[in-house]
Amino acid sequence: MTKPSFLWMMYRCGWGSKAGQETVLAVEISRAGFEWALEHACLSHYERGLHADRATWKRQLKRAPARVQWDPERDLHLRPLDHRSLQLGLAGEAARLYADEWTVSITDITSLARTIHAHVQDGDLETARQLLPNECPYPVAEGDLAHLRH
Repeated sequence: MTKPSFLWMMYRCGWGSKAGQETVLAVEISRAGFEWALEHACLSHYERGLHADRATWKRQLKRAPARVQWDPERDLHLRPLDHRSLQLGLAGEAARLYADEWTVSITDITSLARTIHAHVQDGDLETARQLLPNECPYPVAEGDLAHLRH
């Protein structure tokens, strides 16, 4: 599962403190791989007007090697924000390609997660913000991802 952002990932793993989630890894994949997954993805939920009907959507979802859902972004206190980011689930062919071809690097960022969390707990939000990984909106051409609207 590709998480939308660092802070969303911290929300899911409790800053690396949840049982079985004590190690936080940042996985970098190729842009070509990410775009392949997006191109072959299906929304994880039915949306009237985007899908012909519920049965067609279910068939598409079952066949799709990737699925997309839109999750609320998080602030430093892990509270939901008003905007959403894409979360991408991989299965079948996409999971194989992710493991065998798309992965560029894997970095253990557990200590970074814990350091940022310590600053948040101490109320030093400015230092915590400065340590956050640089994230920016993913550039796409107009209409490229119309099939993934939320």
